Amino acid sequence: MILTTGGTGYIGSHTVVELQKAGFEVLIIDNLSNSNAEIIDRIEQITGIRPFFELLDLKNKEKTFDLFKKYPKIEAVVHFAASKAVGESVQKPLMYYENNIGSLLNILQAMEKYHCLHFVFSSSCTVYGQPDILPVTEKSIRQPAESPYGNTKMISEDIIKDFAVSNKSFQAIALRYFNPIGAHESGLIGELPNGIPNNLVPFVTQTAFGLRPKLSIFGNDYNTPDGSCIRDYINVVDLAQAHVVAIKRLLDNKNKNNFEFFNIGTGKGISVLEIVKTFEKVTDLKLNYEIIGRRIGDIEKIWAETSLANEELGWKAQRNLEETLLSAWNWECNYRKTN
Repeated sequence: MILTTGGTGYIGSHTVVELQKAGFEVLIIDNLSNSNAEIIDRIEQITGIRPFFELLDLKNKEKTFDLFKKYPKIEAVVHFAASKAVGESVQKPLMYYENNIGSLLNILQAMEKYHCLHFVFSSSCTVYGQPDILPVTEKSIRQPAESPYGNTKMISEDIIKDFAVSNKSFQAIALRYFNPIGAHESGLIGELPNGIPNNLVPFVTQTAFGLRPKLSIFGNDYNTPDGSCIRDYINVVDLAQAHVVAIKRLLDNKNKNNFEFFNIGTGKGISVLEIVKTFEKVTDLKLNYEIIGRRIGDIEKIWAETSLANEELGWKAQRNLEETLLSAWNWECNYRKTN
């Protein structure tokens, strides 16, 4: 059984689907703070299998320990559960440290007590800050974080590394992924943030659908070809499949160290304005957008060097930007028409 924390969230739900398709039994825990329990029904529609589910806040240490006692078959954990909005983290840093660091400590302590030794961590390219050299490799220097959110990912990696040093039986992989976008090809699951989206693509699709009056683009004066920020946008299904590969690597004892980390991206930088123009092209729609000031915590540009993941994990991003953006639009339309 694979425990997936935050498994009803955007990346978590897609990973649950891919884990089930790979033959794994999955237990989801989530506090539903930024997701919806109906996602479990949709996962079942896609796979024909209903994952186990427990409503749980990982900040509650006692209940986290009780969960491992209740499910003794847990053999690995994929840890997604965390607050993730860069801008919000700048406004509410203590909440981010309490939630992201506290929940990690509780899950690792529970794993230690109940001898669960395999761990895949949802890390982020934010650990690189604004890199001096692009693309970033796993050997790139971790720069000071640009936001409390990014700092929680960096601190979390350090905690996992220190725990792995102290306990040689513990096996962990951190996947440093870049910007996940898109949705499952079925149109049944996708990115569905509660309230106003913090990420670009759901704001694009909600604006196109008429739920938002306009899309705000944060800055057009960066040192990039069109002045807008550049990111490495990866299809969420490709990303989910990387987690399955990582789990198999740990369970098959193929990892070379008991703490490894890999960049998970496409290896290509795309600007915010390119996302807008590509979306307009594949949907034949015009977006109402405006350029506003820069957003605190945003870095200028970053994209991945992915050869280590390609070679060691045997994983590579497969889906292109056009089909990824179209999948996001199909998900938005399907969801709004049925809700």
